[in-house]
Amino acid sequence: MRIKLFTFLISLFCAVNVFAQSHNNEIGIQTDNDSYLGQGSDRYYTDGIYIHYRHALKVKGGDSTRLINKVLGFEIGQKIYNPQSGSVFFQGADQPNLVDRPFAAYLYAGATLNFLYKDESNLKIGVQLGIIGPGAFGKEVQDYVHDNFGFYHPTGWQFQIQNEAQLNLSAEYNRLLARGGWIDVSLASYLNLGNGFSGLGVGPMVRLGSFNQLFNSVSTQSTAIRNQTVTPLHAHEIFFYYKPLFNYVAYDATIQGGLFNKHDDPNSQEITRNKEPFIFSNQFGVAFTTGRFVIDAAAIFHTKEVKEMVRSEQWGSVTALYRFK
Repeated sequence: MRIKLFTFLISLFCAVNVFAQSHNNEIGIQTDNDSYLGQGSDRYYTDGIYIHYRHALKVKGGDSTRLINKVLGFEIGQKIYNPQSGSVFFQGADQPNLVDRPFAAYLYAGATLNFLYKDESNLKIGVQLGIIGPGAFGKEVQDYVHDNFGFYHPTGWQFQIQNEAQLNLSAEYNRLLARGGWIDVSLASYLNLGNGFSGLGVGPMVRLGSFNQLFNSVSTQSTAIRNQTVTPLHAHEIFFYYKPLFNYVAYDATIQGGLFNKHDDPNSQEITRNKEPFIFSNQFGVAFTTGRFVIDAAAIFHTKEVKEMVRSEQWGSVTALYRFK
């Protein structure tokens, strides 16, 4: 997985001379993996890969309106989930009892529209169309990476969550609460609704360092901006952040299976589990921007999201974007 990250980052940085000099657009990649934290684990949310493109739209009215930035985003992504190990083959046979979190994959394409206001609040709405199950190619991707980069061969994917088409909607709201020089605190919240993921979360975000207003910052995915009508606090951002969230999970198809699927088919080997309704997460990260590049690296720690899970989960996330006209 680290080789995959390195290859993508090199490809991204090699594109430097292709683009012009303004920052209306940005394109890049996000990669998540539990191995990035150096714990030697390969479990639960074990891998995610996302391609992002964002375009700053024109804001009519200039200083006479509350709206100061508007960003249209597109992305494609894949998430892969394992139980406590990517291999449940022991003593000459598969051990379904070791599947404490289902094998599952989610493949999707999505779009977002981010409205950012002068009072440093924002509302980002999104939609994703995708699939869970074998059609998301989680087994194929994991097999390829493990077999070609010297890892163990995964076993147990015959127990994975079965196919179901997905329609998932999302809304995210952030708002500045207080600021004092090199530190600020904002409210972070989200709402998900769909046959794959439904739930909500809320908590504070604390930033320490040189950061910009929330209408043009890494923190709100708004580093693309068409008209810079307000002077940013800093020419470049570089800051640490802490984001604890209290989460309520109403439904998670990667745990419970497809919402509209039947799960009592005797011909299916699908293993589903029982979600935990409340999850507490901690995210620690560092972010910085230059004239061209946006980098965000974070470590995320979750309490158990499945009643049968034997451990909590954690993973690392790295996002790298290139800004251009």
